[in-house]
Amino acid sequence: MDLVTAVPSLARAASAAVPTAVRPSPHPGMGADLVAGGCSFRVWAPFADEVFVTGSFSSPAWELIAMSRDGSSGPGSEYWSVFVPGVSAGSEYRFASRRGGGELTWKMDPYGKSATSARGNSEVADPGFLWLHPFQMPAWNSLVIYELHVGTFNDEPGGPAGTFDSLREGLDDLRDLGVNAIEIMPASDFDTETSMGYNPALLFALDGGYGEPHAFKRLIDEAHARGIAVILDVVYNHLGPQGLDQCMQRFDGWFIEPWQGIYFYQDGRAQTPYGDDNRMDFGRPQVRQLLRDNAMTWLHEFQVDGLRLDSTVAIRRAVRKHDDWGELPQGWELLQWIANEKNGSQPWKLLIAEDLQDNEWLTRSTGAGGAGCNSQWDAGFFGAVRDAVVQARDEDRDLLRVRDSLYRRYNGDAFQRVIYSESHDEVTVRDGVDLGRLPNKIWWGNADSWIARKRSTLAAGLVFTAPGIPMLFQGQEFFDWTTWTDRTPLDWHQQARFGGIRALYRDLIRYRRNLHGNTAGLCGQHINVFHLDNAAKVMAFHRWGNGGPGDDVVVVANFSTQPYQSYNVGFPRAGTWYLRFNSDWQGYSKDFGGHQTYDTSADGGPNQNMPHSGNVGLPPYTLLIYSQ
Repeated sequence: MDLVTAVPSLARAASAAVPTAVRPSPHPGMGADLVAGGCSFRVWAPFADEVFVTGSFSSPAWELIAMSRDGSSGPGSEYWSVFVPGVSAGSEYRFASRRGGGELTWKMDPYGKSATSARGNSEVADPGFLWLHPFQMPAWNSLVIYELHVGTFNDEPGGPAGTFDSLREGLDDLRDLGVNAIEIMPASDFDTETSMGYNPALLFALDGGYGEPHAFKRLIDEAHARGIAVILDVVYNHLGPQGLDQCMQRFDGWFIEPWQGIYFYQDGRAQTPYGDDNRMDFGRPQVRQLLRDNAMTWLHEFQVDGLRLDSTVAIRRAVRKHDDWGELPQGWELLQWIANEKNGSQPWKLLIAEDLQDNEWLTRSTGAGGAGCNSQWDAGFFGAVRDAVVQARDEDRDLLRVRDSLYRRYNGDAFQRVIYSESHDEVTVRDGVDLGRLPNKIWWGNADSWIARKRSTLAAGLVFTAPGIPMLFQGQEFFDWTTWTDRTPLDWHQQARFGGIRALYRDLIRYRRNLHGNTAGLCGQHINVFHLDNAAKVMAFHRWGNGGPGDDVVVVANFSTQPYQSYNVGFPRAGTWYLRFNSDWQGYSKDFGGHQTYDTSADGGPNQNMPHSGNVGLPPYTLLIYSQ
């Protein structure tokens, strides 16, 4: 029964005499936890004088059941709990609280793991699930991440949004592409028809349009069966603003006008960069506990292999729409707590910060005072590479900035950064401005042109050969240039039209992961940009881990329309160097090719501060990979 249809019985219950609970629940845990014989309910309501739980399990249905304080004084008195026998999975429920002689305040469960909708009722979730496929997280230096959105990844135009089950149907295609990690944009319940996911109303409950909790677990289990890790995007820097009146806002009836009660700041720190007053109050231990518990729920109960923390800068600072109120030390403590919990119990899983401030303290250890995240999105790399390929004139391409972005690392570790040329942030419409996907940015209205294909794949080549964890955004691999929104299904017809471009990405991924056994250096820490001609717009760099045949890799990139039949390049060792990858290969596109490329012998003398040299054929807007 939905709350709307339950109102008459709720009104009768509110006016009837309510029995007092004898004692609080003896079972630990927040929210609704199924235990032997029934369900334990617990909620934080520090300013309430009375708290009740009611639901479809009551007799009669939706009769109020009184809850007791966990303690007569101290922190325990802020929590209310009760054990209700006979409750089963799927039962609907709500909490009700009263201050003084005021009206009852009806709210959904902040810890609720399932809900009929963001404006319906919480549901008691079934914690049981049979995991079938053991999984070992790939080494971080061999990860290739594919960012996707559940609602649009495998969706039919004009139909309902995609689901966890429809996403599961696309896993074989992703495995064949070679990605070994998917990053799922936020899937927590939201109170809008569609969503990118960055307006969560219920943190623990998955959006019902995507599927119930077991559907998400099946997706994760099937991804693991294919060797694919699952990273979940979570949003802790703000909530909603849609739908918050049903749960978090003014939860127990207490608030300071015009603010929103116990879960949110009661002053200007509540305002977020998006203009809403919905930043959670990290200064309250109970709020930090809830967010920590949410992170651990995904990592432990749902067995996701990592989390991407959205906008950590808005957790550690009171960044607002038009100004910045300064540091939020308790927000920093929250990040450290989540990192310590994850690193202590499951150190192989990946915690990614989206801070975008090039701040190495995000990925410095908590022991040294850092936030303890394992990696972070590198906006500097994105900006340098994207700007270099979207410039209309070759002479305007800034290879010095590209070089600096290749060298960037945090705390001396190349894999403390995630690098990309497209992500959801840059391929959508923001504040009414169509940001456009990379092929369209290169040439608006001519995204399928030779120029757009050549330069966008040149950028992709840098993503997969630079030090860092490479990431691509859904559809990038088959040249989907349609501006993405949460209502824009991925155009899978493009995969047939641009099957060659997909093959290019597949080959890049294979060399990046060293699946052929001759490019291990692309998984290594080291890079030396030994040649940069900013006039000719040619760059060459050496990648290696331990060095030697099968490890040393030389990458040559031409950022101009000028081809070279014989361009002399340095090499770290004499002998034959084999051309493993050529982004100009005609097999990738019928109008590619026509320029001479070849294996080379590094029998020349020293050049470009390298001990040996050899000549290479270098087509326009092309990236080459050589190894021994």
